Amino acid sequence: MNVLITGAAGFLGNQLAQTLLEHGHLCGAEIKSLTLTDRVASTNVALLADQRVRVHTGDLLDALPALFEYSFDVVFHLASAVSGECEADFSLGLRANLATTETLLAHLRTQSERSGQAPRLFFSSSVAVFGSDVGIAMPAVISDETLPVPQSSYGIHKFMCEQLIADYTRKGIIDGRVARLMTVSVRPGRPNGAASGFLSGIVREPLAGISAICPVEPSTMVALASPQNTIAGILSVTQASSEALAGRTAINLPALTVSVAQMIQALRDVTGDEVADLIRFEPDASVARLICSWPAHFDCRRTKALGLFADSSYESVIEQYIEAHAKITM
Repeated sequence: MNVLITGAAGFLGNQLAQTLLEHGHLCGAEIKSLTLTDRVASTNVALLADQRVRVHTGDLLDALPALFEYSFDVVFHLASAVSGECEADFSLGLRANLATTETLLAHLRTQSERSGQAPRLFFSSSVAVFGSDVGIAMPAVISDETLPVPQSSYGIHKFMCEQLIADYTRKGIIDGRVARLMTVSVRPGRPNGAASGFLSGIVREPLAGISAICPVEPSTMVALASPQNTIAGILSVTQASSEALAGRTAINLPALTVSVAQMIQALRDVTGDEVADLIRFEPDASVARLICSWPAHFDCRRTKALGLFADSSYESVIEQYIEAHAKITM
């Protein structure tokens, strides 16, 4: 089996690649090659040393013709411009999210028509597809039947890609799988351009002895998932049968619902006052508007049927991060 991961140098892409190589199999077949592509080169030395790994660095839209000189059985499409970037640069979001995904699908169509087999595509969507509009209010709890009403360019891009993938799947061109990811917390590494980046920063930076800014009110409710739970969800959705997925529409991954105040209290309970006191509140209306437009409460019936559940507590999420990444003295 030949596998492609776009956005492979990002945190989730790197974690997914490591997990796939450790498992050695996907969808019941041995992984023969794993192609990693991103705008920047991966710094994971152990990953790059694996003989199954092929690396391509550069703009994805420009790179697609060269990448698809090779055929892929499974594609994980994780690459995208993130929420804050899309609001700040409209053209960037259109190119990186819509144009690139449409071109990727066109190449998969060519491959499918040539081989007579539909490649499997996993697309990482987002809870940013949900929102509230004058005519369609967002319900208190998001269910599998809730109509997406995006309130950001990023959310609109994700929803449009969901629909394209559903149509390609309906026509038998690809076997598409779409999961709406919750905000991943705690992400290691440097902050990215996502509006939700502070939901990792208010834990990651204090653990490193660095002050962190929280741009929203403590009462703000958010839906989160640990990196471990997110990767498990991606792999489960990718490998599930069409019958188990119960439809072509995007599936909502499980959410741990907490307030920002509860996140900070969890950090205080796990690490003590000295660490938690490094967080300070500096309101940012533009960030707050985006974050508050996203839902925090989910009833994920379809993912429960796949055996997927939310993290047990935010304390456990912090402990998972400390064990894997943080170097602190408590």
